[in-house]
Amino acid sequence: MSDQHEYNTGRPELILKEYGRNIQKLVNYVHDIKEDEKRKEYSHTLVELMKLINPALKDGNEFNQKLWDDLFIISGFDLEVDSPYPKPAPEVLTRKPDKLQYNNHKLKYKHYGRNIELLIQQATEIEDEQEQRDAVIYLGRLMRSFYGVWNKEVVDEEVILNHIIELSEGKLSIDLKTVKEQNLFEPTYKERPRRSGGNNVKRRGGKRRKSNN
Repeated sequence: MSDQHEYNTGRPELILKEYGRNIQKLVNYVHDIKEDEKRKEYSHTLVELMKLINPALKDGNEFNQKLWDDLFIISGFDLEVDSPYPKPAPEVLTRKPDKLQYNNHKLKYKHYGRNIELLIQQATEIEDEQEQRDAVIYLGRLMRSFYGVWNKEVVDEEVILNHIIELSEGKLSIDLKTVKEQNLFEPTYKERPRRSGGNNVKRRGGKRRKSNN
């Protein structure tokens, strides 16, 4: 008795594996249909079937065109049928993808990253003196944190300040003594709330002290 089982090693290689062998057989069947209208009708039906096999594909011209392109690819670009889209050229299978354009911007200090340089540039454009000072403090905290992650060590505030001055081309600065005394570049530092004027009312036991006058 002959073995009628069909093994993968004896089958033709799948052209597009995501559609499976049955679709490839159906494409071959449609390819051999002699009547033009019947071949066209079966081709449209086959594209709809391919869409069901790939539910991730969404409706739309781009996805429908991909299905028709895949149909022609599976047929070896030899299927004679009027397609709603231009028939792809065989070169699409051997064409190399476009070369990615890499960012050639040279960072002065890689551990800070490009975003820090952009933030420094934005800070130099701030006209309000107090707002610019706040921006420098914010940058100092960020840069000190990044420096510590990269180098695994605590860095002196003077180093961070010098980097800010350098990267801003001297347009940003702050008094180093003030930075150290108030720990302005400490990443976990929070400014103390400002006290109001001399109209504070002293409390004892959660209640106001009443005047005898």
